[in-house]
Amino acid sequence: METAIIPVTPITPTDNNDLVSSEVQPNKRRRKKSIVWDHFTVETVGDGCIRACCNQCKKSFAYITGSKLAGTSHLKRHIALGICPVSRQRNQQASDTKTANATYEPRKRQRATPGFANIPFNQERCNHEIAKMIIMHEYPLHIVEHPGFIDFARTLQPQFNMVSFNTIQGDCVAMYLNEKQRLLNFINEIPGRISLTLDLRISNQTVGYVFITGQFIDMEWNLHRCLLNVVMVPSSDSDCALQQAVVSCLSDWHLENRLFTLGLDQSFSNVNINQNLRALFSVRNPYMLHGQFLIGNCFARVLSLLAQEALWSVGETVKKIRDSVKFVKTSDTHEETFFGLKEQLKVPSMKDIFIDDQTKWNTTYDMLAAACELKQVFLCLETSIPDYNIAPSMDDWKQIEILCTYLKLFFDAVSILTGPTYPNASAFYHEVSKVQLELTHAAMSNDPFISNLTKPLKEKFDRYWSDCFLVLAIAVVMDPRFKMKLVEFSFSRIYGDDAGMWIKIVDDGIHELYLEYIAQALPPPETFVEERNGSIIPEQNGGVILKTEPPEDGYLHEEGYLQEEQTHEAAPQEVSHHEVAHQEDSHHDVAHRELSDQEVDSQEITHQEEASQEVPSQDPLISIGDGLSDFEVYISEISGSHQMKSELDQYLEESLLPRVQDFDILGWWKLNKTKYPTLSRMASDILSMPFSTVGPDSVFDTERKKMDNYHSSLRPVTLEALICAKDWLQYGGLSQSCDGNVKMEF
Repeated sequence: METAIIPVTPITPTDNNDLVSSEVQPNKRRRKKSIVWDHFTVETVGDGCIRACCNQCKKSFAYITGSKLAGTSHLKRHIALGICPVSRQRNQQASDTKTANATYEPRKRQRATPGFANIPFNQERCNHEIAKMIIMHEYPLHIVEHPGFIDFARTLQPQFNMVSFNTIQGDCVAMYLNEKQRLLNFINEIPGRISLTLDLRISNQTVGYVFITGQFIDMEWNLHRCLLNVVMVPSSDSDCALQQAVVSCLSDWHLENRLFTLGLDQSFSNVNINQNLRALFSVRNPYMLHGQFLIGNCFARVLSLLAQEALWSVGETVKKIRDSVKFVKTSDTHEETFFGLKEQLKVPSMKDIFIDDQTKWNTTYDMLAAACELKQVFLCLETSIPDYNIAPSMDDWKQIEILCTYLKLFFDAVSILTGPTYPNASAFYHEVSKVQLELTHAAMSNDPFISNLTKPLKEKFDRYWSDCFLVLAIAVVMDPRFKMKLVEFSFSRIYGDDAGMWIKIVDDGIHELYLEYIAQALPPPETFVEERNGSIIPEQNGGVILKTEPPEDGYLHEEGYLQEEQTHEAAPQEVSHHEVAHQEDSHHDVAHRELSDQEVDSQEITHQEEASQEVPSQDPLISIGDGLSDFEVYISEISGSHQMKSELDQYLEESLLPRVQDFDILGWWKLNKTKYPTLSRMASDILSMPFSTVGPDSVFDTERKKMDNYHSSLRPVTLEALICAKDWLQYGGLSQSCDGNVKMEF
C-alpha cells in the first residue's frame, strides 16, 4: 500500500518552549517510518488538528492536536490486538492462522524480549488468576459478566474466552477445597492442642453468621491464626444451632479431642448459649481445669465498649470539639485563618486536626488529642472569625484532656492486636492488669469528675477481669522473664492485703493444670504384655515386671504384688535402723557385732519367707546371679523415696531472665523443650490461647460488622469458600500453581 503524505499545517511553539517532534514540523517532509501507516491514513480535520483513520474499519483516532502529538501506540494496539472489528473478523474467517496474521497484522519490529515472547497462552491459568483476584479483593462473582471487564480482558489477551458465572464460582470453590486440604494436613501434624474463637455477624435478614477461627502453635513453635469455618445459623439466639456449629467444626477439622480453649464474643450473652457452650466445652475438653478455659468476652470488644461509654459520658463536650473541627475543616478560608493563628501563636504541635469517623473510636480519640494540643488556637479563633461562636470553654478542654488520658490507656492496651503479627497469650496480661490497676486507682480519686467517669468503667471491667484473670495469669507465668513474680507484684497492687488468696488461686491452678498434663502422658494404670512363653503378666505404672521362674499356675496373683511391695517397703526401714544403731554403738564392738548377726539372721529369715511365699524353690542360696541384684533394687527404692522436683517447680524456682526488647518467648521454649518435655507441651497450648475474636481491622469498631446483601445472597458453600479462602490467601496459604484436580460445577 502506498503511504499517503499529507502536508502539515505549521504549528507555533508552545509557551513552555517544549520541542515539537520532527514528525510535525512543517519543513521536514520525510517519510513516516512507523509500520502503522500501512493501515492508517492521516486526515486534516481542522486548524492544527490531524487524525488517523483506519483503512479497514474507517474509525478515526487522535494524532495531532495543536502542539500535542498523540503518538502511534494506540494505533498499533487497534490492529495488533484485534480491536479493529474488520481485522478480527478476517482473522477468524481465515483458514490458515499464519497466513491471516501475516495478511492483517502489522509487521512487528524485532525486539529483544526474552522470557515473554515464547510464553504460550493458558486458559486454565487465566481462570485460576481471575478466581484468585475475586477472592482476594472480594469482587462479586458477576464481574465476569460485566461488559467493561470483558472488554478489558479481551484487550489484554484476545485469545482469552471469558468464563461464565457458574464456572468462576466452581473455580473459587475448587481453590478453597484444595487449600482446605493443605491446611487440614498441616493442622493434623501439630503436636499440641488448638483454641477456637467465635465471632458473630448478622445480615439484614437477621440471619446469623458464625466465624470460627483457630489458633495454634506448630512444630517449629510458630503461632498461627486462621479462619476455619463460616457457619449460617437461624439467629444469634439459636443456642442449639451455635452448639452444632462448634461440633461441626471440630468434626470437620478432626479436632474432637484437641480443643484447648474456646473464646466467645459478648454477642453470645444469652445465658442458655453460655451454659450450653460451657457444657460442650467441658465434655470436649474435660482435662483442662474441668472446662474452665472458656473465655466469655473479646478483649478488643470490651475495651471498645469502655471507650464508647467514656465518650458518651461527656458527649456534649465531645460534640463541641467535633463541631469546632468541622467549622475549620469545611471551609478553606477558616482553615487558612486557623493555621495562620497557629503560626502566630507558635504552637509546637505537629498534629493536624481532622473530622473523626464515629464508627472507629480511635479516630475520635486522635481528633480530641490533636484538638487538645491546638486548644490555644481554638480559643483565639473567635476573635479572628466572628461567625465562630461554639468555642469550648477552659473547663471543657480540661474534661477532654482527662478523657483523653483514659482513652489513651485503652488505645495503648488494644494496640497489641494491630501489629503485623498476632501476640501470644502472655502479652495480654500486662495490658489487662494495667487497665485494671489504673481504673481501680481512678475510681477512688478525690476529683469528682474522674471518679464519676471511671467508676462505671471499672464495674464493667471488673466482670471481664474476674472471668479471665486466671487464664491471663497462667499465660504470663509461662514467660521466663516474669513467671509467678509478676503475678505476685501486680496482685499486691490490685488486691492489697487480699493478694495472697488470689495468688494462691493462680498457683494452685497452674499446678493442677500441670498434673493433668502429667496424667495424660502416663500410660493406663494397668496394661498387659505378652511374655515369650505366651503367658501374660500385668504391667503397672509403665514398668514390666520380669520373673526368672514362671509361677506355678502360669500367672502372678495380685496378692503377690502386695506382699512383694510390702517386703521392699520394709527393707529400707531395717537398713535405716541398722545405720542408726551403728552410729550410736560405734564404741561398743561386741554389741555391734551381735546386732549385726541378729540383723543378718533376720534378713535371711525374711528372704526365706519371701521365697516360700512367692515361688516355691529348692535353691538354698539367697543371692541370685552376681549377688548385686538386691543392691539395684535397694538403690531404686531409696531413689524413689526421695521426692523429685517437678518440671514446673524447677522452672518456677530458676532465676528470671533479664527483660530485653523483642524477646522471643516461643523461641525460648523451642530451645528448652528438651529440658522441660511436659511443661513445654503445656506452654505451647497456653501461649496459643486467643483473647480476641476480631481481626486487626475491626479492633476499634463501635458497630458490629454486618454481612452485606451480596454475601448473604450466596449459597452457604460459596460464601464459606470466598471468605475462608481470602483469609488463607492473606495468610499466605494459597499455592501459586493452578491445581486442576478439584472441579466444582454449579
